[in-house]
Amino acid sequence: MTAETFQPNGDQPGPGEPRSTGLLDMLSVAAVVLDTGGRIVFWSPQAEDLFGYTAQEALGKYAARLMVHPEHLQAVLSLFSEVMETGRSWSGAFPIRHKDGSTRVMEFRNMRLLNDLGEVYALGIAADHTVLQRVETDLALCERLVNQSPIGLALMDPDLRCLLVNPALERIDGIPADEHIGRHLRETLRFPDIDTIESALHQVLTTGTPLLDQYHVGRTPADPDHDHAWSLSFYRLEDPGGRVLGAATSVVDVTERHRAATEADRARRRLALIADASARVGTTLEVDRTARELAEIAAPELADVVAVDVLDSALACRRTGKPSSGPELFRSLALKAAHPTVALRAADPPGDLATYDGDRLVTLCVHTGRPVLVRHVSDKDLQRIARDPAATTLLARAGVHSYLAVPLIAHGEVIGALDLKRTRNPVPFDDDDVILACELAGRAAVAIDNARWYESVRNTALTLQRSLLPHHPPHQTGLEVATRYQPAQATSEVGGDWYDVIPLTHDKTALVVGDVMGNGIDAAATMGRLRTATCAYADLDLPPDVVLQHLDKITCDLEHYIVTCLYAVYDPHDRQCRIANAGHMPPALARPGHAPVLLDLPTGAPLGVGGIPFEISTAELGPGDLLILYTDGLVETRHHPIDDRLNVLLSLLDEPHRPLEDTCDLLLNGLRHPDDHDDVALLAARAQ
Repeated sequence: MTAETFQPNGDQPGPGEPRSTGLLDMLSVAAVVLDTGGRIVFWSPQAEDLFGYTAQEALGKYAARLMVHPEHLQAVLSLFSEVMETGRSWSGAFPIRHKDGSTRVMEFRNMRLLNDLGEVYALGIAADHTVLQRVETDLALCERLVNQSPIGLALMDPDLRCLLVNPALERIDGIPADEHIGRHLRETLRFPDIDTIESALHQVLTTGTPLLDQYHVGRTPADPDHDHAWSLSFYRLEDPGGRVLGAATSVVDVTERHRAATEADRARRRLALIADASARVGTTLEVDRTARELAEIAAPELADVVAVDVLDSALACRRTGKPSSGPELFRSLALKAAHPTVALRAADPPGDLATYDGDRLVTLCVHTGRPVLVRHVSDKDLQRIARDPAATTLLARAGVHSYLAVPLIAHGEVIGALDLKRTRNPVPFDDDDVILACELAGRAAVAIDNARWYESVRNTALTLQRSLLPHHPPHQTGLEVATRYQPAQATSEVGGDWYDVIPLTHDKTALVVGDVMGNGIDAAATMGRLRTATCAYADLDLPPDVVLQHLDKITCDLEHYIVTCLYAVYDPHDRQCRIANAGHMPPALARPGHAPVLLDLPTGAPLGVGGIPFEISTAELGPGDLLILYTDGLVETRHHPIDDRLNVLLSLLDEPHRPLEDTCDLLLNGLRHPDDHDDVALLAARAQ
């Protein structure tokens, strides 16, 4: 055997042949052949790298003298003899002297060789002991990590066929490891977005750039009835030479995190819904509008069909005590659907009254004052939800599968119910929905309760005020009169504005307009007292300034009320109007052929200040002349200068011959705005 016999083959593999893995190159395994005398007859290139000697320096030399320390020489010779004589192989670690003089531990495997001529040789395979230990440790660590890791791991070839899976992945997808091997990824990973996953893996194989923490949701044979969430990461595998071996996939079950995130997102949406309800529900003191706002908030976020029904007795503010166990009369206030549905035809239209028997669920809700939840609605349940058999059929057609009724409770009193149904939303109502519905219902109930009591008080005040105002101005000699009273449009609240037309002796007429500062029943009652006193003093035929002095004394005795008032007396015989002003807006005068003007009167102090005299001014009022008396609610706004508004008032009086009723309507329509927060009294008088 010659040295050339052992030269390595440098040819590359042919087409279809397996390629070198490169692992031997990484280990740098050296081969050395000795003859029976211990001389080196073959020295591989890796041996040069490992021991430092070139082939020229090593070939023909005694290996023991070249590479073994003197203290180890006897042991090496003994092992060499044993291998050569007995043919038994030997393996182990041994210290070797490197060419640079250092000692390095090498891992050896020695064996006897016999060629075709019967000649005996010794073959030694050597590798660096430290490198082998590192590889051994890495392999052991990798095996432990793969087998014991809680993370699912899969190795795939470049065609994405499975080569290996660990036990964790078996537990995740419920498929045994042997059923993975050789199968493509889409055959075992049945995610809805498997095309996206395969595309991502091909991208990783092409670019070498890992894709980390790809979020996917799906179901597996391990748990086919529930959604799970996984975090998938993809890596390209390469050998030390850079050859692509395939791809690795790690699968982390993040279902709990997914559920927690889902719950957190749900909680955020619910908090946002409650915040939205706080801003949108109860924006006005109107019962119907508040109910509509509640229904619009609840659909579609909470239910597909929403109804708000209030007990008719509670709406009339006459309900006392706890509800009975019998039927209840409901008034529908709002109805809202998230999408077109026949369920709307089964509900009571807003404004309608409907009686529900005591066995109906909505009646049970208001009787007990507690939510009624039917997670999964049956045919029998529909009969207790609907008002009659026809409505039951409609609800079944609509697909109502879950139902929730929540009481509207304000200040401890049940005033109605929030009725919720799900048709298109496949998820049934749960306890969290009950809590959210109760929160919304509680906020809305307080707003509805405030609105119903406000409307009751307002109606009482309005009735009181209208009863205190003259219904129809009396016909006066030489004077045509028209009047108007209008509550504040923004708040629909009555105030203390009033007007009066009082017949006096000798065909004279007293024209009065006044304004008690403030709103509500107290202001209306104060107005009534002052109007009565004004009529009494007018009957005495007192001058205007004296009448205001007496009214000032009365006002001072009231509870800190401030009142403005304009008192005028028209005498048709001398065509003069004598006027006294107590802090009131100036009247407007329109004469045919002249531009309308505001009368320049001494303003005077308001009534209630006390001790300040009033002055009388005289204005000529010829035939056809038009005198407009009004309270500040006609011209004052929060957004416009008062001078601009007074100019608008004068511009609307450009036709003095217009009928008085039309003139009053024109002034109200042209000057009043929806955001006006004050009531107005208006008196128009034309001399005949």
